[in-house]
Amino acid sequence: MVTQLQSPEKSNIIYPDDNGEPMSNNTDQFRLIVWIKENLELLFADDPNVFVAGDLLWYPVEGNNKLSQAPDVMAVFGIPKGYRGSYQQWYENDIAPQVAFEIWSRGNRLTPMMQKFQFYERYGVEEYYLYDPEKLELIGWLRAEGKLEQIEQIDGWVSPRLGVRFQLSETGLEMFGPSGEPFMSFVELDRLRQQAEARAEQAQIRAEQAEMLLEQERSRSQALEARLREMGIDPNQL
Repeated sequence: MVTQLQSPEKSNIIYPDDNGEPMSNNTDQFRLIVWIKENLELLFADDPNVFVAGDLLWYPVEGNNKLSQAPDVMAVFGIPKGYRGSYQQWYENDIAPQVAFEIWSRGNRLTPMMQKFQFYERYGVEEYYLYDPEKLELIGWLRAEGKLEQIEQIDGWVSPRLGVRFQLSETGLEMFGPSGEPFMSFVELDRLRQQAEARAEQAQIRAEQAEMLLEQERSRSQALEARLREMGIDPNQL
């Protein structure tokens, strides 16, 4: 992170890490937040300059600790990974989060959600995605000419920044990485790991069984050769 000098007045301002609001209002909302955040982290695990966070307060303007939002998930390109108590943009090469996600819940109200949209539009978010798990509805916006314009066809849309494809099915939102790999929960990933380990174990058992059969065949062949030689027969001449 880039360190910038602050005026004495600004350096005395405290930027809280907590705005007093819950991360989520229900288990489904929490599950989706974790699902998106962790899969994005996995997707960009090898890129040291992509920062992904969930429910992290973002302060866009130095000197104003009243002006902030905490996207359910945000991704920032061009800054290093690492711990942050809050995202203070003036310490981050003045780079605004390029991608923001919000998960709608019954606890959300229209006015605060509109204020979030206006905040994201004003302070530089390039892509904004709002998903309602009850209605199975995804709305996306893409920045064009300084404004967030709604994406007309969101089903099958590929994020320009993330390279992630969004798909809506009867069961809800699905997301796929650039290579077509689906976003998965930890339970699904662990199940795949267990299945892979089971297949590897079965392959090892089959290999050991094949080696055992081969060894038995060698032993029978050697015993037969020995018996033939005892009878005065050269097995090489048979």
